[in-house]
Amino acid sequence: MPTTNAKRFLKAFNNIEYSLKTRYDFNRAMGFSELIRKTVSLNYVVRKYEDDLVDYGRLRNAIIHNSNEDIVIAEPHESVVENIEHIEKLINKPPLVLDTVARKDVLTCEANAKMKDVIIMMTKSKYSNIPVYDGEQLIGIANGQKILDSFGQFILAGGKADVFLSNVKIEDMLSAINNDYYLVKNAKLSLEDSLNAFHDNPKLLAILITKTGKMKERPLGIMTGKDVIEANAILEKY
Repeated sequence: MPTTNAKRFLKAFNNIEYSLKTRYDFNRAMGFSELIRKTVSLNYVVRKYEDDLVDYGRLRNAIIHNSNEDIVIAEPHESVVENIEHIEKLINKPPLVLDTVARKDVLTCEANAKMKDVIIMMTKSKYSNIPVYDGEQLIGIANGQKILDSFGQFILAGGKADVFLSNVKIEDMLSAINNDYYLVKNAKLSLEDSLNAFHDNPKLLAILITKTGKMKERPLGIMTGKDVIEANAILEKY
């Protein structure tokens, strides 16, 4: 027998409820509306579809009788079923950053590189975020705007441009580009989690992706703030 709209709806609904309670270690007896309210700040997909999910909690109660899912008293519309299945897929099987928006030809530079060489590298490549390594150890990510700000401060303080460009090394500038501006994550980073990261930290400039998320691993890809719009578009169509 073909699966009814009600059964499809309830399957997706139950998967969402179970997944969110398990992922965030919430009490299994928590009501669905409270669950959604508590996960809005934790989960990009829930935040995006909060109103729909709250409505679906009410609809779930309307289509079954006395919590017995074998007794269905209403059939949801096809568009509603498709939407909740879409949300469930985003929550439980989200696309990965590495498979979608991440730039895999990650340009890097060494810690002792002179500012002149780093600026030329950024200009030629048109990349404004370049991971900096001391041997195999990531020590930070050089950002074009932060470098420009530091250069301006250097000149205002009476420094000479040629000294900055020829004598200052990129590792000397990374104190102004602290850990608030970048993250290192493993290869399983999802688009949903990456969007959470950018939402939670307005200062975040880039997420560097390595195999297991360790600082001593070479990058597999990089996602920057410019990729957020594309990430949102991919989730819409996923």
